[in-house]
Amino acid sequence: MIAMQYHIQLPSNYDMEIIKERVKNNGFKTDGFPDLKWKVYLIREKDKNGSFQNEYAPLYLWKTHDGMNRFLFEGFYDNILTSFGWQSVQINIPILDTTTEKIQNARYVVEFTHPLKPSSSLQKAALDMKKPGPLPNANDEMMICYNPEQWRYSTYYFLDNFDDSVLDHHGKVYTVLHVSQS
Repeated sequence: MIAMQYHIQLPSNYDMEIIKERVKNNGFKTDGFPDLKWKVYLIREKDKNGSFQNEYAPLYLWKTHDGMNRFLFEGFYDNILTSFGWQSVQINIPILDTTTEKIQNARYVVEFTHPLKPSSSLQKAALDMKKPGPLPNANDEMMICYNPEQWRYSTYYFLDNFDDSVLDHHGKVYTVLHVSQS
């Protein structure tokens, strides 16, 4: 599996209703996309849930690289290029994924990102990544993925609701606009 995300930073006075309408009218187009486990259409809005800026940041989990390559190189990603310009696409490798069809119920995604510190062995790092984070709950859908190029890892929780104490842990809170699944 491969996780993929791009972060489109939008001006502070950007009307986020434009993004909401865009997803409402087009989100269904990735429902059932080949090799896609899920795509979660995410936004952050300035002055909401601890965000200092507006952002559109879709998060994908691909079953294989074939689906990701098709999405990027066969015209589907061109919609992002023509609307928002050239965007950097972050690629991460899942080390744990507990998501099921229940991800459809998520209204929020909370992301915690941490560095993987240099050491003489990565065995402990792999164990540390899988330790419960600040939101351990048996009912939470979650994914943990790492980026060996940047030596960091992120934990994503897919939640129906959240407590403001999440902000004390310096998590990014995204609002879910739509979830596509294969």
